[in-house]
Amino acid sequence: MSARAITTSSAPAPVGPYNQAVLAGGWLYCSGQIPIDPATGSMVGNGDVTAETRQVLNNLIAVLKEAGANPSQVVRCTVYLTDLGDFQTVNALYAEVFGEGVSPARACVEVSALPKGSRVEIDCIAWLGSDATAA
Repeated sequence: MSARAITTSSAPAPVGPYNQAVLAGGWLYCSGQIPIDPATGSMVGNGDVTAETRQVLNNLIAVLKEAGANPSQVVRCTVYLTDLGDFQTVNALYAEVFGEGVSPARACVEVSALPKGSRVEIDCIAWLGSDATAA
């Protein structure tokens, strides 16, 4: 099986040695997104979890779109929060993107810190189908 990196300027460039996503065998593995504005490279929200979450979701949607996918094809997400007290706020915004049809399986965990001081990070796996090319 071959794999192909997915890259878009509509989402922030990786801050480490990884790809925004990798397409392999019809599966799209999206790296975690944090609230970086891809146009400026700056963090969004100044600690406002609502603004941060909106940017994270926009970044994730941009990566999905670049691969030819949309949120309805996402089958699994992981949500990382630095404060589980933000769960309801993040969950409501998450539902705006992933609440239609069959919602993805999901885990939500509290972590001690996230890159660049973010309060939220989300990654996902999407099924693009057996017709998706990895070459």
